[in-house]
Amino acid sequence: MHPERTPADGATTGIDSMNKVAVAMSGGVDSSVTAALLKDAGYDVFGITMLVHSSNNAPSDDAAQANEVALILNIPHHIVNLSDIFSQNIISYFCSEYALGRTPNPCVRCNHLIKFGALLDHAKSLGADLIATGHYSRLEKEGELFFLKKGIDLTKDQSYFLSALTQRQLRHALMPLGTLTKKSVRMKAKELNLPVVERAESQEICFIPDNDYAAFVNEHSVQASQPGPIKNSEGKVLGEHRGIINYTIGQRKGLGIAAKEPLFVVAIDSARNTVIVGSKHEVYGTEFTATGMNWIAFETLLYPIQTKARIRYHHKEKSAQITPLQDGRVHVEFKEPQPAITPGQAVVFYEGDVVVGGGTIE
Repeated sequence: MHPERTPADGATTGIDSMNKVAVAMSGGVDSSVTAALLKDAGYDVFGITMLVHSSNNAPSDDAAQANEVALILNIPHHIVNLSDIFSQNIISYFCSEYALGRTPNPCVRCNHLIKFGALLDHAKSLGADLIATGHYSRLEKEGELFFLKKGIDLTKDQSYFLSALTQRQLRHALMPLGTLTKKSVRMKAKELNLPVVERAESQEICFIPDNDYAAFVNEHSVQASQPGPIKNSEGKVLGEHRGIINYTIGQRKGLGIAAKEPLFVVAIDSARNTVIVGSKHEVYGTEFTATGMNWIAFETLLYPIQTKARIRYHHKEKSAQITPLQDGRVHVEFKEPQPAITPGQAVVFYEGDVVVGGGTIE
């Protein structure tokens, strides 16, 4: 996995200007600068903005901002309503996972099913050959294989959220910001006098504007908000929780339990509507299984490999052995204990800055 690689077509200069590119424009600075860079590079560019939490075709504030930028850049702009498919595949999944006591990662799923799925299909119906996004990640091509790599700005690297993308999807993708820093992107937006230059960072979960996950899930799953017991690992009842949607593995604050030592959530038993707590060392683990595997650097995993694994976005990847199981899942074993291995979160495997593949923690 170490041979020299070349940037994917259009990743830098020397592009084929005949390529027609749809830029997924969110109204933010990253996608706006992406559109500007690709136009400057000679691509035939148009913007496309998806509505994901609207029951009608009325433009959102983000769509209106994207349209304003498109007018400044003098490129066509299209709005597509994907709210139904987004609700079915992202919102329903998000709520059902929390109801099962898991902590989902909707961004990984959205990139696979929506941005590089339904939105890509719609862009192609409008004549696009490629779809570009403002992700801080790099794409490089070796032969017929595309490699996904970390962005050079490691503080903004988003390769973790793209780990479910397939070779077919990567073949139709452009990510020109992967070789840039966030600072340089804002400088470019300022040079172009774009109205989004000082716009705040987008939130992690776009469909929950107030960041109140529990209230959002409660609207869709009453069962997950029912109170129940908080127990220790021996089964002793220590208190009462406010609904399992309010808790995640590793959580310390908000338990409402007086104890001699700090207590942390170590497990959530949705079948018994029970939150299980323990001491700090009980939060750490060394192994787990993962399902829904997607391999990018090769077709499938046939034998155990030593690599590094990241178990959530803000987790620094650590050395681990990945062993394939007969049913397509994998067994992951860290060399050293890691905190808060959380069911429902994405696990992503890296070799250096290359994404080997990823899946979902069981």
